[in-house]
Amino acid sequence: MIRRRYTVKIPTVFLLVFGVIILAAPALTYAVAAPARVNNGTLDDIRITIGRVKYGGGGDWYSDPTSLTNLLEEFQRRTDILTRKNEKVVKLTDPDLHCYPFLYMTGHGNIHLTAEELEKLGAHLLSGGFLYADDNYGMDLSFRGMVKRLFPERELVEVSFDHPIYHCVYDLDGPPKIHEHDGKSPRGFGVFAEERLILFYTYESDIGDGLEDADVHNDPAGKREMAIRMAVNILYYAITY
Repeated sequence: MIRRRYTVKIPTVFLLVFGVIILAAPALTYAVAAPARVNNGTLDDIRITIGRVKYGGGGDWYSDPTSLTNLLEEFQRRTDILTRKNEKVVKLTDPDLHCYPFLYMTGHGNIHLTAEELEKLGAHLLSGGFLYADDNYGMDLSFRGMVKRLFPERELVEVSFDHPIYHCVYDLDGPPKIHEHDGKSPRGFGVFAEERLILFYTYESDIGDGLEDADVHNDPAGKREMAIRMAVNILYYAITY
């Protein structure tokens, strides 16, 4: 079941960066967007994109290379919110990090952030940004350690199935199981700042693999559709709540 929401709350970071609300197609009352920048620092357009986090530690931050391009295309098609065609690779120390309210992190191995990167990421999330992390199998221990360093006074808790992230566009029963890996149930965890979910983490689900081109993992169409629906919900929640 698709659920369209018509009251859109713009996160603080959007208002601070460019303060734009665009009248969109009939399927949604408003489209919101994060600006992309050209080399001279001027606004290129106001379509949203995804900032893929490039991190140290040896983990393959670049894995699932077709996933975010496919998500951006499907997100625009299914919500009528304008997107760019490609992701943007970002470092957490980039001076224009604030231009990318939706950050994405994935991989199979170790994640290491410097003290400066942790400080920048924490400030970004607490000022309205959002991080979605998807365990591509093997980064769970490292990621949980990173979160403890990032927010030592906040807990990474399981997100209840009645949370809007599972219902804002599609009604879902939680994260889907795309790849078996260890055979454990898929789970979604998060960090909250007051009532706002600022970090969402999918474990034993492998959404990124499900978003890849069909011939990469040969996942059946039904599995890929489940991954797309979950990812659309996550991105929509991040830019409207």
